[in-house]
Amino acid sequence: MAVSLHLAQQADADALLSRSALAALTGMLLDQQVPMEKAFAGPLTIAQRMGAEDLDARVIAGYDPEAFAELLSAKPAVHRYPGSMAKRVQQLCQYLVEHYDGDAAAVWREVPSGAELLRRLVELPGFGKQKSQIFLALLGKQFGVRPDGWREAAGLYGEEGSRRSVADITDPESLVQVRAYKQQAKQAAKAEKAAGPSK
Repeated sequence: MAVSLHLAQQADADALLSRSALAALTGMLLDQQVPMEKAFAGPLTIAQRMGAEDLDARVIAGYDPEAFAELLSAKPAVHRYPGSMAKRVQQLCQYLVEHYDGDAAAVWREVPSGAELLRRLVELPGFGKQKSQIFLALLGKQFGVRPDGWREAAGLYGEEGSRRSVADITDPESLVQVRAYKQQAKQAAKAEKAAGPSK
């Protein structure tokens, strides 16, 4: 299935995400404490700084950790926390080499069920349950990876027509809708905290 992602909101970065399973996973890994577009543009920046057209799990896994941290830290830095993120990207790639022969797409290729896919994603370094559910929803909604029970495994993020996460961003309009949802969720959480524990 031909995929056309719009997460970095820049054509060449989105093209890499669309064709490279490792780039998509890496973008998802980087998607915390920075704007979504910056996170998902990160894989292209890393590839370019390594002098490559694509990311290679084996190459990244075997890269000198200090040199790799410098790649991500060079201005403009790939992430707000380039050192710790460099470590996480390397850990992810090392895990993929060890468990999937360096083939990121093997995480979801021919997976028997949504529950098993969620289990595999949660086991990836840097992927907690929420991040895994969002990525699972992205796989189902935009990559056509739809094993039995995938929507249930993705939780709220798997709902059809929802505008909750990167899984639902297909154009500038849906990006605005997802941003609005996240703002509302943030405000609701703040209000709940301010109200204190219910008696």
